Amino acid sequence: QMQLAESGGGLVQAGGSLRLSCVASGRTQSSYVMGWFRQAPGKEREFVSSIGWISGITLYGNSVKGRFSIFNDKAKNTVFLQMNSLNPEDTAVYYCAAGLTAYTTSPSAYTYWGQGTQVTVSS
Repeated sequence: QMQLAESGGGLVQAGGSLRLSCVASGRTQSSYVMGWFRQAPGKEREFVSSIGWISGITLYGNSVKGRFSIFNDKAKNTVFLQMNSLNPEDTAVYYCAAGLTAYTTSPSAYTYWGQGTQVTVSS
């Protein structure tokens, strides 16, 4: 089992920035892909970004390209999501996830999930 714990959410004004963190513990493996998803009220869970834990290969959803960046700190078993130029449409609960399938945007490909952290962007 792998446990994931997100932090860093909060309330920010449009145009602002936030950095989310996800700490992995338990049965961590270097072969995992770490992903970020988000879900707004009444909407489906949406892929945001992913990174290969060892390869460092990244993938971004179209709605966040150029504004968000994902990176990891292997020594701390932590993956980060830097979010810039936030707008109200980015308001959602953001989830960290871990899976073994690379280059996928499907939530079903991810095995482990965190509890989520709320991000609210005011206009």
